[in-house]
Amino acid sequence: MLHGSYKLKMLMLLILTNLLTIFIFSGPFSLSSRNNRLMIPLVLDHDSTSHLLHELNSTKAQLFASFSLIADLHHKINSTNLLVQALLIELTRERKPSVEKETDQAVKSINNDVFGIAAASSDELKLAFLPHKLPLGYSPRMGSDEIYPPIGAGCLRFHEELAQYMTYAIGGECPVDDDLAQKLILKGCEPLPRRRCHPKFPVGYVEPTPFPDSLWAIPPDSSIIWDPYTCKSYQCLIDRKNFPGYFDCKDCFDLQGREKRRWLYDRGLDYGIDQVLQTKPAGTIRIGLDIGGGSGTFAARMRERNITIITSSMNLDGPFNSFIASRGLIPIHVSISQRLPFFENTLDIVHSMHVLSNWIPDATLELTFYDIYRVLRPGGLFWLDHFFCQGSQLNQTYAPMLGRIGFKKLRWNFGKKLDRGSNKNEWYFSALLEKPMT
Repeated sequence: MLHGSYKLKMLMLLILTNLLTIFIFSGPFSLSSRNNRLMIPLVLDHDSTSHLLHELNSTKAQLFASFSLIADLHHKINSTNLLVQALLIELTRERKPSVEKETDQAVKSINNDVFGIAAASSDELKLAFLPHKLPLGYSPRMGSDEIYPPIGAGCLRFHEELAQYMTYAIGGECPVDDDLAQKLILKGCEPLPRRRCHPKFPVGYVEPTPFPDSLWAIPPDSSIIWDPYTCKSYQCLIDRKNFPGYFDCKDCFDLQGREKRRWLYDRGLDYGIDQVLQTKPAGTIRIGLDIGGGSGTFAARMRERNITIITSSMNLDGPFNSFIASRGLIPIHVSISQRLPFFENTLDIVHSMHVLSNWIPDATLELTFYDIYRVLRPGGLFWLDHFFCQGSQLNQTYAPMLGRIGFKKLRWNFGKKLDRGSNKNEWYFSALLEKPMT
């Protein structure tokens, strides 16, 4: 510690020496300042000439002396700079092991969290968490000699729930714990660790309805395990639109009700699918994603137009993913926080209705919008359908956010949110946005 303090004092002394040198050559006692005070008379007589010559000789002698002083000071400044550089290099070297030590400790702390959980847990959890060696010959291609299972960092915070999720008979029947798995996902434990067990088999399973009739047919109750849900039949899910209380996507299992009319007509906030598709050359909208797509009706409408849409949905208050699959469509079970599992510049369209709204924190929402921009191809469409927010947020928060990301507005409509239970200052807006071509 004392050695470092001495070096710091030396460094300060050398810097003060440089500052003093600058003051000498630029201050009031500098040579240039003195020369400015020399007065040359306009009319020269013999005495004046002699006096002037004396002054010039004196000045010449001072200049020679100054040049010698300048050369000496220049040499000292160079030496000082070299000493300062040497001191800085040495101080950096002394600091570097400390930084590396702190970094190593942080990495060890993370590893201890991961390996600590695995070491204190079952063999299945160890298998899910710990890295596995690659066969010989694969390391150069993979960039590593090990493969690491992708486990959400949030898993480290919920030891008991994770242990419960990973408790089962190997090769046997998996416990029906969809509700637990979804809670872990929403807490940031995403992706979940894989398991070596078989899902429970539906009783009395029958073949699905053939396509395209499957798009609008209610699947048989025998096609799903109902344990996590209040309703034990699809008819119950259809009828709940008449029940009091809140349900996620309350009436979207009734395929012969309002679902049958969605996106067929273009008016105000409600955009029609055909009108949206007309903004692009025919056939260039082919694949896309519906974020939070409920029971999959948007994907069904697009499938009728030979467009493939993957629907992301959480199983909140109902078996949405199973229902989507029963219609012959593609569900994907990811949360709003997860990076979209698509490469850059690949999708023709991304749609979201209600789910992307002001209930999502601004930072999370902006990250989501940027991720949507990432996966859309140039010229791809982002259809933001019935986004709800407070009136003041429309122009102060969300319009600037979308513009900042770089989307181009093709359509933009807004109006009061008149749903039952909404307050006076809630608004909807719908927008059709485009990722620029360049």
